[in-house]
Amino acid sequence: MSKYGLRHDSLKKLFKIIGVLSIILSILFIFYLVKDLDIFHNPKVLSQMIKDHLFWGSLVFFCLQIFQVIVPIVPGGVTTVVGFLTFGPLLGFALNVIGIVLGSVFLFLLVRVYGKPFIALFIDDKKIRDYEKKLATKTYERFFIMNMASPMAPADIMIMITGLSQISFRRFLMIIIICRPISILTYSYFWIYGGKLLGHLF
Repeated sequence: MSKYGLRHDSLKKLFKIIGVLSIILSILFIFYLVKDLDIFHNPKVLSQMIKDHLFWGSLVFFCLQIFQVIVPIVPGGVTTVVGFLTFGPLLGFALNVIGIVLGSVFLFLLVRVYGKPFIALFIDDKKIRDYEKKLATKTYERFFIMNMASPMAPADIMIMITGLSQISFRRFLMIIIICRPISILTYSYFWIYGGKLLGHLF
C-alpha cells in the first residue's frame, strides 16, 4: 500500500485500466477510419457520416478531449489526430483546442486543490521528485512554455507539476492559450500528412 492509502491505490489501478482500454479503442477507431472507410482516398464517406451525426459526434469528442487531459493516461495525441481526421481542419481544430485548453485548466486547478496525492495517481513519487527539482530553477517557466509548444512533450504531466509551482493562474492560462494550439497543429498534421505519404508509398 502506498503512503496515500488503500483508496488511492484502488483509484490508481482503475485509471490504469481506463488508459489501456482507451488506447485499444483509439487504435481500433483509427484503423476503421483508414482501412475500412479509406478516408485518405475517399473523404466523402467520412464527410457524410459526420453530417449525419455532427452535433452528438462533436459533443462526445469535445468531452473526450477534456477528459483525456484531466486523466492523462488516455492517449491525447491519438484522439487529437482523430479529431482532425473526423471533423476536418476547422471544426477539428476548434474542438481540439477548446477541449484541451479547458481540460488543462481543470487539471491545473485540481492539482492546486489536491496537490501531490492527485499527481501520484498518474506518476510515481520518484518522477514527481525529479520534476520538482526543475520547479526550483529560475528557468522553469521558460521550460514549461517550451514544453507546451512542443508536439512531443509530456504536456499533461507538465501541467500537473506546474500546479505545484508559484505561477499564477492568469499566467498559466495565457501560456496554455498561446502554446497548446501550436503543439496541436504540429503534432496532428505531422501524423496526418505522414500517414498520407505512407499510403502513397505502400
